[in-house]
Amino acid sequence: MADGTSARKASGAPVIRFEAQVRRTGGSTILRLPDDASATLPSRGQVAVEAVMNGHAFQTVLEPDGRRGHWLKVDKKLRQALQVSAGDTVALEIEPAKDWPEPEIPEDFQAALAGAPDIFQMWKSITPMARWEWVRWINATRNPQTRERRVEVGIAKLRSGKRRPCCFDLAACTDPDLSRNGMLMEVM
Repeated sequence: MADGTSARKASGAPVIRFEAQVRRTGGSTILRLPDDASATLPSRGQVAVEAVMNGHAFQTVLEPDGRRGHWLKVDKKLRQALQVSAGDTVALEIEPAKDWPEPEIPEDFQAALAGAPDIFQMWKSITPMARWEWVRWINATRNPQTRERRVEVGIAKLRSGKRRPCCFDLAACTDPDLSRNGMLMEVM
């Protein structure tokens, strides 16, 4: 159960506390936030948060689940740091972060950006949140031809001054390995 009102940090942002079970779905280890915890967040789309899981502090970006909720990938590094695996219940504290971390740029998009020095300043001038949207849009397909086209279109849009991609639901789950019809697959 989430409790978004039990404590506030010096910034005034509510600290959301809850327990959740680490699960496997689509070949990944994830943690889905309880509905009441997600409801406390400022957006149904991606949300950058400062988090503490089982006493381990980190910053991450929560992903939308397509059902007005959120989830986070518990990658190998985090699983090892916390010594958790699928089936374990963890205690979390999260609060929306003031600053977004930089996204990991996929190699194909990184190469395209490097090959387009004329848009370097444009890319650096957009917010980290907007850069996350570009990465999400490019990563939201399994089809190699669609992905290649998105990289090309992304460079063209940036070149024309577009600061964000368009044409996708920001509240949908866009990870092609974890979603069906824009919704996070049921966790096991």
